[in-house]
Amino acid sequence: MIEALVSIVLLSVGLIGLVGLQARAIQVSVGAEDSSRAALLANELVSSMWAARTVSLSSTVITAWQSRVADPMVAGLPNGVGSVSVASNVATITVTWRATSATSDNRYITHVMVQ
Repeated sequence: MIEALVSIVLLSVGLIGLVGLQARAIQVSVGAEDSSRAALLANELVSSMWAARTVSLSSTVITAWQSRVADPMVAGLPNGVGSVSVASNVATITVTWRATSATSDNRYITHVMVQ
């Protein structure tokens, strides 16, 4: 009887450990997906700059892009914010987001120069 109780306790501890490992794997997977999405969103704006052959895009294009970044229901990011700053011929595109379970912001930054 005692052997059965000990084996049940060991099995329970093992199963709880597996559940915790699975939860952590899901968090890492969601974080990787968000990082990939941030890169794709930044690349979307870079493509617009290359198509226009300038780093200075109209405010309507940038505002529409920022709306997509901020809307997680339409391929955006949770608590997403997109910003663009232009200095001479170089644009800096920054995508910032915070996952619902995270305590700090994540940031993706890319620099673009169009000549």
